[in-house]
Amino acid sequence: MAQFYKATPNKKKPLSSKLSLDVSQLDHLGAGIAHHQGKIVFIPDSLPGEKVLVQLTEQKKTFSRAKLLHIEQTSPQRVVPSCEHYQQCGGCDLQHLSSDDQRRHKEQTLLDLLRRFSMKGKGETLDDVLATSLFDSHWHYRRRARLATLYHAKTKHISLGFRAKNSSEVVEIQSCSVLSKELSILTPLFAKLFNQLHAKKSLGHLELTQADNGIFAVIRITTQLTDKDKQKLIDFGQAQALNLLLLNNDGKSESLTGVSQPFYALNEDKLSFSAGNFIQVNSAVNQMMVSQAIDWLAPKKDERVLDLFCGVGNFSIPLARMAAEVIGVEGVLDMVKQAQVNAEQNGVENVSFYHGDLSSDLSKAPWLGKVDKILLDPARAGAYETLKWLKKLKPSALVYVSCNPASLARDAELILQQGYQLTKMGMIDMFPQTHHLESMALFELKK
Repeated sequence: MAQFYKATPNKKKPLSSKLSLDVSQLDHLGAGIAHHQGKIVFIPDSLPGEKVLVQLTEQKKTFSRAKLLHIEQTSPQRVVPSCEHYQQCGGCDLQHLSSDDQRRHKEQTLLDLLRRFSMKGKGETLDDVLATSLFDSHWHYRRRARLATLYHAKTKHISLGFRAKNSSEVVEIQSCSVLSKELSILTPLFAKLFNQLHAKKSLGHLELTQADNGIFAVIRITTQLTDKDKQKLIDFGQAQALNLLLLNNDGKSESLTGVSQPFYALNEDKLSFSAGNFIQVNSAVNQMMVSQAIDWLAPKKDERVLDLFCGVGNFSIPLARMAAEVIGVEGVLDMVKQAQVNAEQNGVENVSFYHGDLSSDLSKAPWLGKVDKILLDPARAGAYETLKWLKKLKPSALVYVSCNPASLARDAELILQQGYQLTKMGMIDMFPQTHHLESMALFELKK
C-alpha cells in the first residue's frame, strides 16, 4: 500500500505580543523581576529601575519568562559589558551591572534566601552576623577553564570556545575578560592549531589551567591521533612552554610536553592536583576563604576537626597545622589519594583521609564519631543528608562553605533545628561578572 507524506502540524505556541514592563529587582540567578497580570515575569539582562520592552517566551501558572527586546528607560547601575562576546557567550551573565552593584546584589541575595527559608517566623535579624565580603579582582581572575569544541561537517571547521546562552552551540572566543591573561591569549592559538589537525572530529573539550608551576593544557580525544597530529601538538606545546596532555575515553592521559604535575601554593603548603580534580578557580579569593574559615573555626591544639567534602586537602592541610587531628572525607577516590599525597609531601602527619559517599547511610563510617569542630564544603546540591548525622558528631562549631545560597538556606534550617545558632555569615565573590556566589556561615552550639 502506498504511503504519502503528511506534514505534521506545527504545535509551537505563537509568541506573545510585546509588553512594556517595569523591573523592580533581581532574582538570585541575576534575572530582572517584573509583574504582569498578577504573575512574576523573569527577564534576563534587565536591571531594577528599568522600563523594558519584552516578549513572553514561557508562561506557567505562577510565573512567566520573557526575552528582553529593548530598554526604554536605563538604570544608572547599567554599564557597557567589557567582553566582546558577552551577548552570545553563556559564561558571564552580569557584566551589564557595575562590579560594586554586583557585589551588593549578591550580599542581598544571601540575606534574603536565609531570611525566607531558615529564619522564617523566628523573628531573628541577620544584620548583626553579616561579615565583610571577600573579593579581589573583577577581571582575569580564572586560573582554570574548560572550553568546548564543535565540528561543522559542511565547512570542516572546528569551533573552540564556550557554550552560547541557552544553547549547545559554541561561541568562538578570541579573548576572555575573566580568564587569566595567559590563558585568554592561548585560546585563539589553540583554535588555529585544532583546525590544522587531521583528526578534528576526534577532539573533545580543552581544559586550560594556570598552575603555580606552569600552564597545563588537557585535550580530550575520542580516537587515537596520528603521529603527524601528535607532532603538531608537541611542536605547539614546546613553542608555548606548555605542559600538554591527551586524555582518552578511558580516562588515561598521555603527556606530550612537560612532565610536572600541577600544584598551587596555599599558605606554606603546595597542593598538587590532576586533570579532573576540583580546585577553586579564583586563586586570590581561595586564599582569603581558607584563611577566614580557619579564623572562624579557630581550631585549638587539642581539638579534633572533621573536614567533609575535603577534595585534595584545600582546607584539611591548613587546618591540620592548627588542630590536634584532622579527618578529611571525600566522595571522589582519586581526590582522596591526592589529598593523602599532598599531606605527605607537605610533612603533615596529623591528618587522615577517607573515601565515602556523604549522601548515604553513614552509620558504619569508620570516621563517624564525636568531633570538636566541623568544616564542610559541599557541591551545589548541599549537605542535607550529611547534616542529619550532626547530633552524633556533636561539634561545638561548624563552618559551612557554600557555592549555592539556596541549598545553604535549606541546610541552615536543619542545623538550627539541632540546637545551633548562626553567629557569622559572609558572601564570597569567587565568580565576578556572573550571578554565582559562594558564602561562608559559622554555626555554634547553643549553651
